Amino acid sequence: MIEVQKISKTFADKQVLNKVSYTIEQGLTNLVIGQSGSGKSVFLKSVVGLHGVDSGHILYNGRDITQMKPKALKKLRQEIGMVFQGGALFNSSTVEENVRYPLDMFTNMSKAEKQNRIDFCLDHVQLEKANHLFPSEISGGMQKRVAIARAIALNPKYLFCDEPNSGLDPVTAIVIDQLIQDLTKEFDITTMIITHDMNSVMEIGEKIMYVYQGQKWWEGNKDEIFNTENPELNNFVFASDLFKAVKKNK
Repeated sequence: MIEVQKISKTFADKQVLNKVSYTIEQGLTNLVIGQSGSGKSVFLKSVVGLHGVDSGHILYNGRDITQMKPKALKKLRQEIGMVFQGGALFNSSTVEENVRYPLDMFTNMSKAEKQNRIDFCLDHVQLEKANHLFPSEISGGMQKRVAIARAIALNPKYLFCDEPNSGLDPVTAIVIDQLIQDLTKEFDITTMIITHDMNSVMEIGEKIMYVYQGQKWWEGNKDEIFNTENPELNNFVFASDLFKAVKKNK
């Protein structure tokens, strides 16, 4: 579990986050949604510790990263898996080499142990025959699955996904959503997903925070979101005719 307690962040003279609190529950798919520029990506970077916050606290199972020394923070990051927007694979490396990268960086595993872990992770994302292919030789959806395999290579306690469905067709996006949820359940991971994809919200939104103009504006789950009377959230959720129809039929 990660407890985010009233964090604020300002860049130059613009306040991007204003006393945002959110508990990221273990074993659930925790989503952070909001329009572009709402502060959700800054929230992610703050929680991961990519930059400091002006005030507030971020506790990883009681460990406050806002008070950590660089050495302790580096050690904590070995417990974190990250799926970047776009995948962020190394194009000159094979699928297997991409997944091996964190193992080479952070472990003293033998070559055989690394290979077993690579094969295990690729098997869990249904890419057991893709080891020696390059990113340019596989589809966008497969690239995202490689990114997920790399993110779980170190058997993380915490998994962060930044717009994992960006650039994917709706069918492939559902596959990626379900894969992330399945891995979260199977390994009891504390997972947080940044998204603006309402299909993801309705598929896997077990716990959802809506960020509006740098503040937590609403919190609930995928069932409760249809019954909210929050006008800003309603405008965001029901912007498309599809979800207006879904709400009407509820």
